[in-house]
Amino acid sequence: MTDFPPPPPVDPEKVARQRHFALGIFRLSGALLVMFGFLILMERFSWVQGGKAKAMGMIFVLVGLFQFVIVPRLLLSLFRRPPQ
Repeated sequence: MTDFPPPPPVDPEKVARQRHFALGIFRLSGALLVMFGFLILMERFSWVQGGKAKAMGMIFVLVGLFQFVIVPRLLLSLFRRPPQ
């Protein structure tokens, strides 16, 4: 039989810092996607113009808003659950 050593104790403060960092990264990337989407909507790039720019910009804005608002709340509810 193979005996595995017990897992090291988990530092709750370190876990909390990691979770806070993850939430911040998701919010920051969502905000950057929204800003990039608005730049596309304003047709600031030569590689996308006209109707395609409007559609692509709206997709970026909606995905960015979802990532900025909804994803952190989903992660918080996941973090609150006790481990099984």
